Amino acid sequence: MKIICPQCGKESEWSLENPWRPFCSERCKLVDLGKWANEEYRIPANKEQDEKD
Repeated sequence: MKIICPQCGKESEWSLENPWRPFCSERCKLVDLGKWANEEYRIPANKEQDEKD
């Protein structure tokens, strides 16, 4: 099955032969990990809900 790499948009294979799936390469996987580590990805919080809890 072919999928699109979430980092670079290149088409890659989803199979056991691709150890970096869903990414196309180790580089894309590490770039994504770095973005998580630098808190570039965030889930929006609902402040009203947090105040009620």
